[in-house]
Amino acid sequence: MLEQPVFGRRLRQLRTERGLTLAALAGEGMSQGYLSRLESGARQPTERAVAHLAAQLGISPAELTETTATSLARTLTLATALDQDEAGETLSEALKASEGEDPLLRWQALWRVAEWRRRRQEYAEQRVCLDELVTLSAGIGLPELQARVLAELSRCMRNTGEITGAVDAAGRAYELAKNEKLPVRVRTSTLLSLVSALAEAGRTPDAARHTDELLAVAAEEGSGPQWAQALWTAASVRARQGDRAIAAELMDRAIQGFDGRDDLEVWMRLRISAARLDLLADPPRTEAAQRRVAEIQAALPFAGAPSIEQRLLAVRARMAVITGRADEARALLDRLVGFDDLLPYQDRIRLDVLRNRVLLLEGEQAAALAGLRELAEQAQRNGNMALAAEIWRLVAESLAE
Repeated sequence: MLEQPVFGRRLRQLRTERGLTLAALAGEGMSQGYLSRLESGARQPTERAVAHLAAQLGISPAELTETTATSLARTLTLATALDQDEAGETLSEALKASEGEDPLLRWQALWRVAEWRRRRQEYAEQRVCLDELVTLSAGIGLPELQARVLAELSRCMRNTGEITGAVDAAGRAYELAKNEKLPVRVRTSTLLSLVSALAEAGRTPDAARHTDELLAVAAEEGSGPQWAQALWTAASVRARQGDRAIAAELMDRAIQGFDGRDDLEVWMRLRISAARLDLLADPPRTEAAQRRVAEIQAALPFAGAPSIEQRLLAVRARMAVITGRADEARALLDRLVGFDDLLPYQDRIRLDVLRNRVLLLEGEQAAALAGLRELAEQAQRNGNMALAAEIWRLVAESLAE
């Protein structure tokens, strides 16, 4: 026999799934008031009540008293033996059929599905999971869960171009981690989200103010994936400030100190970020960027996530534009047509910037400048002031030339 309030949740779920009112389910053998108290958890069900309600629902008493939490727990256990896609699909289906389960179990399942959605670059679907996780975490009342979800929500919002919301979510996560003195891994995660969101919002001084704290906290954790991400995030902020030498030093430390055994995808993303910084140098370090590209291409067969391949093509296209190889750049960009909806917001905009830079190389200045102005205004409307400034600077340089 299920204890309350789990039985009440299970009963309400079955009733609403069948579109029954309290009166219809109670029938002649039970009062609506008693049924309402059962659903609310105020009364413990008797065997007679279970038998009556099961008959009204057209199921066996055993089906009525089988908790969906047990089903979800079973699915979570089975998912550990499946690959990422199978586990994600299985858990996603299990969540659709479960409403009255233990909130902590639902949290675990939703967290795994949200991560699966992120890896598949399904950011809108990931956002749905994260919104529910925010609500669940608040109800559970564990600050660590709340901070982790808010940090991930901030990353998701950056991927969909919601920069103002990303800054807010990351700020809330950071305050929770700091005030509650949460573990180092959680504090590092919240700072990574906060620094990145602030930088993309064009609030570089605020991002820089938190960068030293990020590096100090990440150093406590050692040389794992988060440490590497902390260094390359700090490098990006320093580059925005114009400290190219410090940015290069931080990136080199990350590359030399992280061997990729813990996370090969992070190892490749680190080199993509390093290649981007090489191409931002004055003059661009194209040979260094080419070496990074070669390293990533060699590792692709072992952990070639679609997002990595797409970002690698974008880096190669940027390199072709910088070196004046318009035909090669256009061919690489054509290979990315159809993938735009899967890319994070910033990458989508930067691809369109590259397409307009190819037009500049081909002598189509009026069309290119019109396209760049539109992209800059779009970035401004979405609160991505750093990206907007980057595009406006390109417009000014093109006009000067």
